[in-house]
Amino acid sequence: MKNKLIWMLAITVLLISACDSKKTESSEADDKELATEETSTEPLGADAEVLEGMNVYFVNIEDGATVTSPLTVEMGVNGMEVEPAGELTKYKGHHHLIIDGEFEPKGMVVPADTTHIHFGKGQTSTEVKLSPGAHTLTLQFADGFHRSYGEKMSAQINITVE
Repeated sequence: MKNKLIWMLAITVLLISACDSKKTESSEADDKELATEETSTEPLGADAEVLEGMNVYFVNIEDGATVTSPLTVEMGVNGMEVEPAGELTKYKGHHHLIIDGEFEPKGMVVPADTTHIHFGKGQTSTEVKLSPGAHTLTLQFADGFHRSYGEKMSAQINITVE
């Protein structure tokens, strides 16, 4: 009987010890996760600083070009990555093409209408139909929530459609 009691006591101590160590490991992991969330002050998306060398550009059209409609527009970016809309990731986003309009200020959501074309699937080229005459095309890069990276991540060209 005495051996049985000692044996049961030993098993109980081992079980309690095992439970406490799992609780400690879990608590430490939870604390690390909370600490990361609470202390992470690094800005994401449009809140991130636009660094030297980051820009957008028209790949296949130069400022002052005379073109025909429909027009193929190829869009490029330096220093950031193109990804579909929906996720907010530092130095990633997608293109917007603004026809006969200006860049959107940093942090502002790019409108979605007939003159603000969104490429939220991560597209880097499109075909647009334009009326004959003078037009401006503004390329605007924005984060996964369509918030503009501002003037530094925009490019504007003037074209004439024959």
